[in-house]
Amino acid sequence: MELAPAIESGSSRARPGRPLGALAALGATWVATRTVLVLLMTGVLKGPGGDITADVWLVYHAWYGVLQTGTFPFDDVTWQYPPGAALVILLPGLLPWSYLVSFWVLCGVADVAATALLVRTGLRRGRVLTGAWMWVVGVPLLGPMVYNRFDIIVTAIALAGLLALIRRPAVGGLLLGLGGIVKIWPLLGLIGTPSGRRTRRSWTLAAATAVSVGFLLAAGMNGAFGFLAFQKERGIEVESLGALPLHYARIAGAWDGKVTMNYGSPEMLGPWVGVISKVMMAGTVLGFAWLLLWRFTAKRRNAATMYDAALTALLIFTVTSRVISPQYLVWLVGVAAVCLTVRGSSQRPVAVLILLACPLTLAEFPLMFSHILASEPWAVTVLSARNLLLLAATVLSCVRLWRSTRGADRLPPTVLLAKPEPVPAGAYPVRPGIAYEQDLLDGIDRPNTPAGR
Repeated sequence: MELAPAIESGSSRARPGRPLGALAALGATWVATRTVLVLLMTGVLKGPGGDITADVWLVYHAWYGVLQTGTFPFDDVTWQYPPGAALVILLPGLLPWSYLVSFWVLCGVADVAATALLVRTGLRRGRVLTGAWMWVVGVPLLGPMVYNRFDIIVTAIALAGLLALIRRPAVGGLLLGLGGIVKIWPLLGLIGTPSGRRTRRSWTLAAATAVSVGFLLAAGMNGAFGFLAFQKERGIEVESLGALPLHYARIAGAWDGKVTMNYGSPEMLGPWVGVISKVMMAGTVLGFAWLLLWRFTAKRRNAATMYDAALTALLIFTVTSRVISPQYLVWLVGVAAVCLTVRGSSQRPVAVLILLACPLTLAEFPLMFSHILASEPWAVTVLSARNLLLLAATVLSCVRLWRSTRGADRLPPTVLLAKPEPVPAGAYPVRPGIAYEQDLLDGIDRPNTPAGR
């Protein structure tokens, strides 16, 4: 008799039909939360914190005017993005409304697309709708800011690329490469791809897409890579993890630096800033060195490993950055949502910490931002809680990713199969386990599925 993996009794294969109630609840929640966001953005509902649309109608629109002339705003220190960001800034000009309204429409389309992709993935066999809920609930917890930054558009592209990596690695690589030439971080989604054909295809397409788009923009417009000089000169932004010691010292009267607009964001300038910047950069190097160690020593994988590694890499990138802008949480919510589409993800507690950090982010920006600039103790306390949650999420993410890929593969449940038919004379015998092993490799997103299904 032959032993083969059995289907889990609680798997989605044993429960045919679509969860119509869950879909209706998701849809109702999305409509309700996005309606509130739109009412806040348009001023129908008055929210505290001042005008958050200025980045669109003032900064982005000014960049749009420069980009239309065939040059990048390379003499504007607030332009600190790879050349692909120009495509996003130019997109609203193709729509018939004002630049601000057109930008909101594009952000809404990206939000709808991300939600639809997560729902579609969650309805597949072996997947769950938890990821869709993470996105639907997490995005509005950040307030109307999410529709007034182009990060939600980039996050939707990265989310689509991550979800495509398993079944269509070339398409996934292309999308992540496109996101990378707009805002770098989507390329981190490639860190967890399993070695072999999937990595070769996805990494090659990502590199080819980023290089080709960057080359075309650099050839057609002036100053495509001027942003690199600006990034190098960044200081410690007031909301970052590295800013907390300076805030505490300022409250105690032990820091005589100043907070001022520097390279497009409020930064802390003065004593200790150079040292803290070097410590943060060293943290980034050490974090990614650890990720490489994990990649080369991981002993087992499942359908969630690739997504879990992407979230871990993004968290390391975020907490060790000299800047933690509020829109960075949109990235984390999106990648965490991708992880939660897989039932076996190791990052579920991490996603909870990210979700808890969202309302604290809304509280610190825009509600308390002026008080944070002044290092008022109660506002710094809220900022500290948010940043320490992100730090805890990063450490927990690293630990759980490492543990989830240690040790030998656990054997799945088994059932007895009938004795196979004798192999005809002249035929090539095939070891019965090969088909199942190949199915795991080629269909890694279908856990607990027996060979031949």
